[in-house]
Amino acid sequence: MRQPHRRYSLGRVAVIAAPVLFGATACGSSSKKAPPPSPIAASSSSSASPTPTPTPTTSAPPAPAVNPLTGLAPVPAGPVLAVKIDDTGNGRPQHGVDLADIVYIEQAEGGLSRLVAVFGTNKPVAEPVRSVRTSDPELLLQYGQIALVASGGGGGSLPTLYQSGLNAVIDDRGDPGLSRDNNRDQPYNLTADLSKISSLHPSWAGAQSIGFTWSADPAPLAATPTANEVDTRVGSTPVQFRFDAASAKYARYINGNLQHAADGNVIATPNVIVQFCQVSSDPSDVDVNGNPSQYTHSVGSGQVAVFRNGHRVDGTWTRASNSSGTTLTDGAGQPIALAPGGAWVVLVATGAALSSS
Repeated sequence: MRQPHRRYSLGRVAVIAAPVLFGATACGSSSKKAPPPSPIAASSSSSASPTPTPTPTTSAPPAPAVNPLTGLAPVPAGPVLAVKIDDTGNGRPQHGVDLADIVYIEQAEGGLSRLVAVFGTNKPVAEPVRSVRTSDPELLLQYGQIALVASGGGGGSLPTLYQSGLNAVIDDRGDPGLSRDNNRDQPYNLTADLSKISSLHPSWAGAQSIGFTWSADPAPLAATPTANEVDTRVGSTPVQFRFDAASAKYARYINGNLQHAADGNVIATPNVIVQFCQVSSDPSDVDVNGNPSQYTHSVGSGQVAVFRNGHRVDGTWTRASNSSGTTLTDGAGQPIALAPGGAWVVLVATGAALSSS
């Protein structure tokens, strides 16, 4: 339980005039008359036809703008909000994660994982809200000056957040939009009313591209391996997804159990992105059991595996700076297109095991 502050571990018509032919005018003696016009010239002049008027062409209407975080229309109104959400058994079932545009699974401490859920299209109530980590501003600045919603933060995490340029909604300082759910135990009962927070801050940054490419066309996948199951680890936490052909989505499983959100919906996504990152310990943020928080480096480059439509595409992720987006390219250097509808990004340590079948 993070007291102020301790953490618990666990988007011409051209008109041409017909030519007019004039007879030649004599420039010499006035006693000479100008010769009559050539019969041929006269005939040509009298029989000339006007140039036909081209038919105007009609251009196709522009394609509707789409949400850069999902590849689907329309572009969402209002600010984008990221929320730190618990990812342990005590915090499940989570509220709102099934309605996020993009969800990251990252290391917390002690081998545990935590979620960063990014909301642009929907603004539900999210729960349970947990604490920020020092690496979160680096991860989220690619979205622009969006807001991060969290319960608080230990060590250097809150100072780093406040100095980053991101907006912040923090329970420890009494920011509006956060409240406690009396049906759950602390610290797993903090809720964030994202609709209320959004309405209070309409000028905060909205949806912008973070470098992802979207395409509904599955044809380029024909030469790639089939991948209906995804298994990896974030820290020591198993992460599993299984492809459901009927919905064309990868559903999340934990210990073989299909995961549902608190509203009963299956937690699933059209795309699973396994991004291999450097991970280091943050000695400034240590939990009550002496476990240092883990810092996931999301700027740089590394291997990536993208899973969509039951296939796997291997390649490279690249991000040049905090303000840059993350690009995904295949072995030929071409963008890896994601299926429209959002994504879960699994931030694993370089060298982590990954299997698919």
